Amino acid sequence: MHLLPEPVRRLAAWCAVALLVSGVVWIVVRLCVTFRTTVTPILLALLGSALLRPLFRRLVRARVNRSLAAGITCAAVLLVVGGVGYVVALALIDSGQQIATSLENAAKSLAAYLGTAGASLKDLASHARQLLSKFGGTAVSNVISGVSVVAEYIAMAVLALLLVFFFLRDADRALRGLRALAPGGSADTAEAVARRAFAAVEGFMRGTTLIALIDAVCITVGLLLLSVPGALGLGALVFVGAYIPYLGAFISGAVSVLVALADRGFVVALWVLGVVLAVQVLEGHVLQPVIQSRTVQMHPAAVLLAITAGASVAGIVGMLLAVPLTAAAFGILHELRERYP
Repeated sequence: MHLLPEPVRRLAAWCAVALLVSGVVWIVVRLCVTFRTTVTPILLALLGSALLRPLFRRLVRARVNRSLAAGITCAAVLLVVGGVGYVVALALIDSGQQIATSLENAAKSLAAYLGTAGASLKDLASHARQLLSKFGGTAVSNVISGVSVVAEYIAMAVLALLLVFFFLRDADRALRGLRALAPGGSADTAEAVARRAFAAVEGFMRGTTLIALIDAVCITVGLLLLSVPGALGLGALVFVGAYIPYLGAFISGAVSVLVALADRGFVVALWVLGVVLAVQVLEGHVLQPVIQSRTVQMHPAAVLLAITAGASVAGIVGMLLAVPLTAAAFGILHELRERYP
């Protein structure tokens, strides 16, 4: 080994470290995918705890018992999520047909412009019933699989809510356990790293929720002023899509523009595009720097790579979890860099 030049030995050492870290990460990812029904509720509960901890702390400062404060917080979550879900579902039910009709008209217009390709699209639509009857058994099995997946998600949501209760109530006990398990004199470092990671996730969740609300309100008001059908449903789509940075805003904005194009014409679609772009500029240049710059400092390229990796590992759930987990990792790196410069 000493026969090799010093730069080559350093390169070999760094390659060995990179391979070791990559192998550990790969094993962890595979284990998380294998035990996703357990890991996903834990991660969702951590996100929920990060978002709800300020309310829990206020109740504890008001000298409410910790168990009762955690229970009140979880009950408040059920009320808020249930109320918001009811409003969103009502808006989608009321405007869903309008949105679907508008998108169908946009598809027909696109088929007309495509000419021969459009005729192929029409032929495909005309033979849809034959295809459905031919592959009916497959469709039924897919429906059954879909029902089982929905039941699995409901079970994970219930488990995540129960875990939120325990995470809020027993956070101090968990920190004491972490300090007890930390080897040697690294207890202070382990606690600081855990607090920094949780603070990063907490800042991301609070900031993203506030930004999502502002984006949804602004775009909904713009769509209502332009008399675009299904404005409330599209606003709900904007709010949900905001939890997937960049990609969610692109998809929700594209749907809004297509609906306006199909139902209100080219000029109104341009106005809707202007509203969407203005809101995105407001988010990128005002809301993001002011709300999230102090807690979550990630380059947009890192965010996009995290979303792509999350989607490849766990689909939509992976996309939702990728950015806050990356924020936690960046928080840990910042804390370690400050302690070991």
